[in-house]
Amino acid sequence: MTTPQKIRTFPTDFASVMALLLICSISVLSQFAVADEPHDILLQLETKLSTVRHANPDFVADVEIFHKGIVWALRYDAPLAPNDELLMKKALASGTRRAEALAANTTNWTTKKGKVLRGFVSAVDGSTQPYGVIIPKSYDGTKPMRLDVVLHGSSKPVGMSELRFGSRFDVGDEDTTPAPDVDYIELHPLGRVENCYRWAGETDVFEAIEAVCRNYNIDRDRIVLRGMSMGASGTWHLGLKRPDRFVAIGPYCGYVDTHRFSETPVPGFIKVGPLPLHQEMGLHMLDSVDYAANAAVVPTIAAIGDQDVFFQAHVIMGEAFAKEKLPFVNLISPGTGHVIDPMTHSEQMRRIGEFAIKGLDHAPRQLRFVTWTLKYNRCHWLEVLALKQHYERAELIANVTADGGIDIDEPTNITQFAIHPPTLKSANASLRIGGMEVAIPQHDSALVITQKDGKWQCRVARSDMGSTGKRPGLQGPIDDAFSAPFLCVRGTGKPWNSKVNAWATASLRRFEYEWARYMRGDLPVKNDTDVTEADVRDKHLILFGDPGSNSWIARALPHLPVTWTPDIVNLCEEKFEATNHAPVFICASPLAANRYLVINSGHTFHEKEFAAFNYLLFPRLGDWAIMKISSGSEQWQPTSSAFPEEVVRAGYFDELWQDAIIAEP
Repeated sequence: MTTPQKIRTFPTDFASVMALLLICSISVLSQFAVADEPHDILLQLETKLSTVRHANPDFVADVEIFHKGIVWALRYDAPLAPNDELLMKKALASGTRRAEALAANTTNWTTKKGKVLRGFVSAVDGSTQPYGVIIPKSYDGTKPMRLDVVLHGSSKPVGMSELRFGSRFDVGDEDTTPAPDVDYIELHPLGRVENCYRWAGETDVFEAIEAVCRNYNIDRDRIVLRGMSMGASGTWHLGLKRPDRFVAIGPYCGYVDTHRFSETPVPGFIKVGPLPLHQEMGLHMLDSVDYAANAAVVPTIAAIGDQDVFFQAHVIMGEAFAKEKLPFVNLISPGTGHVIDPMTHSEQMRRIGEFAIKGLDHAPRQLRFVTWTLKYNRCHWLEVLALKQHYERAELIANVTADGGIDIDEPTNITQFAIHPPTLKSANASLRIGGMEVAIPQHDSALVITQKDGKWQCRVARSDMGSTGKRPGLQGPIDDAFSAPFLCVRGTGKPWNSKVNAWATASLRRFEYEWARYMRGDLPVKNDTDVTEADVRDKHLILFGDPGSNSWIARALPHLPVTWTPDIVNLCEEKFEATNHAPVFICASPLAANRYLVINSGHTFHEKEFAAFNYLLFPRLGDWAIMKISSGSEQWQPTSSAFPEEVVRAGYFDELWQDAIIAEP
């Protein structure tokens, strides 16, 4: 199995980007002995690109998506099948045409109607990610238009994934096929292929939305989210956890929980049986059924065929709606399996349209918001800021009174929250929580409400609030660090223990391989001696090694929730020999504000799960673990049968990022 070529940086200067792509592509193509014709075309494309400059990074990405798709195809699928070679040649030709147009400053694809393939540069890892748009014939850019975000179904990740996805929208920038006669633009994100729009795939959806909003006139109050199969699961996932972002959601036959979905009688499905407590708790971050109450905020029009093998998923969600005392709109297509029935879909779209035409109400007089993690913490004018315990149900129920005040039921599992404008505008407005009056100071921004000694107090303005505990965007688990800009840092110094250092090096090697193959980007990596202050300030740092080998671990160590010496490791009030044990964890960085620091870990699920089913991509370690290291790290390669480590203890940190709790193997 071939190790991916590495692009360590992604310059913003267009000529530098294209020169870099030229070097990379020559290396990749020569490695796989591709036919002369595509080789020559690609060289011609890159020669053209190396002479072109453009200030708009979106236009650069619109060209680079073709190159990226070809590189990934050759890394992982060479030699290509005849049909795949044709797709590659098509991509080369399309990239060449766009490069020539960009050189002439005539970006005709940016005004094209119908299907268009476009791209953006991900803030997560600097990779270029594709998306498709379908522009209706009525769009002229003079007024904002509704946007429908359409999530695709399951597709096993292969080298050709980008090219196959792109071929659905790359109909040619000169294509004159009539555009659809609808009143909305469709956005189709790739979402890193196959992760149910979680982790970096989740970030991709929202980055793709922003890319479309930069390039087209979009009405942000009329953004619809919908999808089929895995796309429906992604719709449940994103729509119910971020219910104030979408005017309506339309899931068409998608799963909503992990355990029961894994029991579906589908050949090859892997049943998820009883899990360690920390893994069971982590499922509350992912399973959409736990967020059913938020359908009171975002209108939900579901649909499914009555012969669908996954029909039980919508039964489960219907039961959850009933428990929350909410009506469940679930259009059932008679005699239909796991496909979209045109008549049922048409009715679903009609009902979605009724909500879309009204637009979002940013100041609803009633709000009920449920979450299980600060990762999903905002619903219009309510924002949850601190929990008593992560991965237990937290709930806020609030009503605006006739005089402009707010009545809030006693919050569940919440110790701090904020109330945002436009509520509490009146100088005489009152605030009652759990039936008790809370004094409101003079304010011109959001107010933070904090529980202290069993009483609620309005303490400080949201903008002035500081926190050192778990907070939105810094709440864990380990896997959350890879949903935002991050940088892996390898140690170059002398390690305390050579066995641990070899294991840490192998861990980085595994992450590098798995990220490129399954998360569709080159892993950002630097030596510890090359890390800049800007890196520390702007990115989550993922540090590999020990305090001897990695200078950044040594710098942070006095402020980390671990005792680590050349002899012992103590992370959970139990001592382990440092010669063959190592800590793996995430915490708030002591080196920069609002950043994570991760020690010796990439994603906590690995190739076995990536290559199997997307429902298996749930956190395996929580916030921390102690690893026992066995021999074989030096020889480990992606083709090896097992990784030389054993989980001894694992769990979470408390809400202050201090004490390790839930210590289980």
